[in-house]
Parts: sequence; structure tokens; C-alpha cells
Amino acid sequence: METPSLNGTAAELCRGIVDQADRFRVLCNPSRHDSGGARMIDCGIDAPGGLEAGRRLAEVCLAGLGHVRFVPSDPSVWHGLAVQVRTDFPVAACLASQYAGWEIKTAEYFAMGSGPMRAAAGREALFNTIGFRESAAECVGVLESGHFPPDSVCRALADACGIPVNRLILLIAPTRSIACTVQVVARSIETAMHKLHELEFDLTRIVSGYGIAPLPPPALDDMTAIGRTNDAILYGGEVTLYARGDDQSLQEILPKIPSSASSDHGRPFGHVFADYGYDFYKVDPLLFSPAVVTLINLDTGNMFRAGQTRSDVLGQSFR
Repeated sequence: METPSLNGTAAELCRGIVDQADRFRVLCNPSRHDSGGARMIDCGIDAPGGLEAGRRLAEVCLAGLGHVRFVPSDPSVWHGLAVQVRTDFPVAACLASQYAGWEIKTAEYFAMGSGPMRAAAGREALFNTIGFRESAAECVGVLESGHFPPDSVCRALADACGIPVNRLILLIAPTRSIACTVQVVARSIETAMHKLHELEFDLTRIVSGYGIAPLPPPALDDMTAIGRTNDAILYGGEVTLYARGDDQSLQEILPKIPSSASSDHGRPFGHVFADYGYDFYKVDPLLFSPAVVTLINLDTGNMFRAGQTRSDVLGQSFR
């Protein structure tokens, strides 16, 4: 089955956001910023954004190949909302698009880049494994940052994607904003898929995914927000992946998938992050995964589950 165009589908979602910018409390093409012609949607810097802006931002990150909604959280995990996500294109939606694998770093600007523009640029080693790149006439990216990118960064992103800068759409929100909090917590399936990638599992066997994680209160600063959003998945996230193939290999890899497989597990992420000098690339990559993972084998009808949620750690993080 052919995967729909990631950037094309995401661009259509962006046009829907622009058409109802007031309803979603976002700002389009902020007048005080020179983007060099790139089109920008501010979801939380000067704009207030909100829950719906975050939900739509998350679906753009998934390139329109996933559905995100709000549901009540399991009260034994967290008293509040939870972010639920599902997709039938887990490799394309989560790894080729949603994963924040593009570190955008210059002398004057820093952001974590996600969204389907990554598949057009194809610059990450991950794409050599998943085998998914696309050529697009228009590209969409999501930047986790508290600042608008300068003209030079916009042009560099467009060049990497092989498009004119006026064919680039960027949605931007700081981690501490409501919208960015939602879109990060919507990465429960993505973290499980990326863990499987790190474990060198055959990702073509995963055909669908469902995930849920508690939505923490937005923080007053980005560093606290990074801790809370990660903890939501590490200690409150539950993911179900539907797979094909033999049972034995699923049973063997399952204990390695939940966040508890990491030696850094058990403390709020903010504490772990500080110990590594606030450098994501020094943190044990095996930590970044949901608290609980269930594998369902569509070929045998058997189900396997590992991990557990930790409301005690969430209580420390979310307070």
C-alpha cells in the first residue's frame, strides 16, 4: 500500500489552521519577523495557542497520518486530561515525520525540528534504515523553540528540503506553551517506535499503533516543561503496537522496550537531564520510551505486555 504524501497532507492541515487562525488562537506570518518568504504559524510565542492548537500541531507532526484527541486520564496515573493518539502508518507518521530528529543549531538560533520536512531533507541516519524519503514541492516543519527562526535559518531549511523558501511552512511553539506541551505528549507511539529502531527490530512488522499519556500542566519555563513532557511518557505513557510475524521474537524484545529498561529510569527526567549537563545526546537512548508497552501479534492473536506506570514519579514532576 502506498503511503500518502507526508508534506502534501501536512500542508493541507496547515491551510485549515490558517483559515481558522482566530479560532485556534494562532498568528500567521507574524509581522514583526522577517522569514525570508517562509510562511510561519505562531502557536505559542506571541500567540496564546491552546489545547486545540496543540492537537492540530500534533496531527501536523504526524503528517496527517495519525489522529489525536483528549480523553480523561486513568485516575490511578494522573487526575486530569490525557493525550490519545493512533495511526495505521507508524513508520511514516512517527519516524519519518513526528520524531524530533533534526537539531537546528547555528550561532544565533536553536530549535528541535520535526514534521514531514525531515523526510524531504532526509539528512538523518535514521532514513537509511527506514528507507523513507520524499520529494515535495512544498514542505512543512515544526520547530520547538521560543524564538522565530531568522531569515538565514529559513533559507537553510528550504535548501535542505530542495524547495524555494516561499514553499516552506513552519509552525513554532516553545516547550512551555500549551500547544507544544500537547504535541510533545502526543509522541507516545513515536517513542516506542524509535526504541524499536534503536534495538534494530524489523519495523516493517509494526502495522498500527495506539498510545495514551497524561497531559501535564504547562510549566513556567522551558526546562521544567521538558522534564514534565518527557515524564508524561516515561512514567505515564501506555502504547499498544500491532505486529506480524512470530511470537518468540516479540517476547524476546518486549522487556527491552519500556522506559524501565534504562538504568536512568526511576527519577524525574529533569533530574536526569541536569546530571547530563542538559544534553539530550548524553542521556541513555533506551530511556526514551513509554512506561508500558503491549505487543499484539495479528498472525497468532497473542498479546504480550511489559512495564508499569509510576504515579509517584509523575507526582514529583507535575507538582
